[in-house]
Amino acid sequence: MPASDPAPGHAADRALLERAARAAGEIALSFTGDALDVRYKAADGSPVTAADLAVNARLEELLRSAQPDYGWLSEESVDNAARRAAERVFIVDPIDGTRSFIAGEDTWAHSLAVAENGVITAAAIYLPKRDLLYSAALGQGAVLNGVPLRTTLTGTLDDAEVLAPRPVIDSPYWRVPLPPIRRAHRPSLAYRLGLVAEGRFDAMLTFRPTWEWDIAAGTLLLQEAGARVTDRLGRPLRFNARHPQHPGVVAANPALHADIMGRLTLAL
Repeated sequence: MPASDPAPGHAADRALLERAARAAGEIALSFTGDALDVRYKAADGSPVTAADLAVNARLEELLRSAQPDYGWLSEESVDNAARRAAERVFIVDPIDGTRSFIAGEDTWAHSLAVAENGVITAAAIYLPKRDLLYSAALGQGAVLNGVPLRTTLTGTLDDAEVLAPRPVIDSPYWRVPLPPIRRAHRPSLAYRLGLVAEGRFDAMLTFRPTWEWDIAAGTLLLQEAGARVTDRLGRPLRFNARHPQHPGVVAANPALHADIMGRLTLAL
């Protein structure tokens, strides 16, 4: 393999993210009851726990000690504009689905990714309570616990089973009345993306503004599993933006993605 080929670096980053995700799981599972110290963020009222902060600190230590030249973007860290100048950046959600975590459920996840010049090149999503480890490297496929992932081939929304919050099916978003949609939901956005990548659901839709740390890892999983992933307007997702947020996500195999986009009202 030529020395200029970046693939070995992507594979090494994936292995690093996998190790870090498992370490994060050990920390998160050690927090119970009053030790969670649940607080609420002034900006949006979302919960944060002592576990979120402990996981964030450990991930930053592990990842940045391994790759000190990489930038850092995390839900639980104060944003630093220096990340914008970095060629590669870690994009991390220490605990995606914090409300689920607080409730003692098992569908919360650690979501870790590396972006290079706006493109996700390595990813890991780990659900510690289910021991599910999704991971991917650019051009090298996506796996769940070592088993390769592929999306479904369902071609139309009429036949699809979709992961989406209830407001997504409201009429203002669509040009014409929708067929009855088989809809389900999971608290963790990262897990929703993983479920579509492994073919358990046909598509994932969210139309609310969406933070990069929620979708960075899942975007690569899906792309490597054969999906097309865009924002609600059909535009490709680019990461490490100045304001790291996108106007929703539409993720499905290319035929189903095209069918969904053809039905959406874009000018909202």
